Amino acid sequence: MAQQVSLNPQTKQQEPSPIEPYFVLMQLPGEKPGIEFVEILPFTPAKRNNMIGWMASRCDGDAYGSLLVYNFPKSRLIDGPLQIEARIDQNAQLSGQFTLWNQQGSHVLRGHLLVIPIGRSLLYVEPVYLQAERSPMPELRLVVLATQDRLAYGNNFEEALSSLFGEAVKAPTETKAEQPKPKPGTLPQPSPSPEKVVGAPNVQQLINRAIQEFEEYQRLTAEGKLGEAGKKLEEHKRTLEELKKASGKP
Repeated sequence: MAQQVSLNPQTKQQEPSPIEPYFVLMQLPGEKPGIEFVEILPFTPAKRNNMIGWMASRCDGDAYGSLLVYNFPKSRLIDGPLQIEARIDQNAQLSGQFTLWNQQGSHVLRGHLLVIPIGRSLLYVEPVYLQAERSPMPELRLVVLATQDRLAYGNNFEEALSSLFGEAVKAPTETKAEQPKPKPGTLPQPSPSPEKVVGAPNVQQLINRAIQEFEEYQRLTAEGKLGEAGKKLEEHKRTLEELKKASGKP
């Protein structure tokens, strides 16, 4: 069973806890186009943190009750949820911000770490919420995205996506401009816009397309147009694949 990091509200210390299966609406890789209601779970072996499989219990139509399982190759170590959480904790900017928020009369709530298969790779997504002591309603403050070898964040999914793929296509000779120091209680802004990146004129267009497709998918889902939402999600995944190729990632 996989584990994730959760915050003990009494001690405000992060503690590992088992990941429970969770329900999502998604397009399964390799399946016919269309959104499905599935229960997914990343799987790690006992006493180990790397992920060896990913399971989805299908809940719609003719596939109702069937289990889809992806077994990952033994020759390659795939980061499990705890390893991704550790990478988030080791990010100096993020860990410092979490500590600051927890000292200001509120506490950080880290949402489900979603593990989403895209083509032949995985995208990890974790929302981060902030809950004030006097307010029962948590507020989304950050979205963290990760691949096997990269991690980025933003105030929302769009910013995190731009940061994740934008930094990957910087020219080797490009020097990073000095960034102003962030004010207390704030995080640095994501890296410079990819349209300034030399040699990758189409990356920003792909990022903009991916953001628009994701927004349309959310709108269609909220309106109950699941068929159209499924098609839009499939388009979104194809765009992400194009974006990975354009950014030079395998």
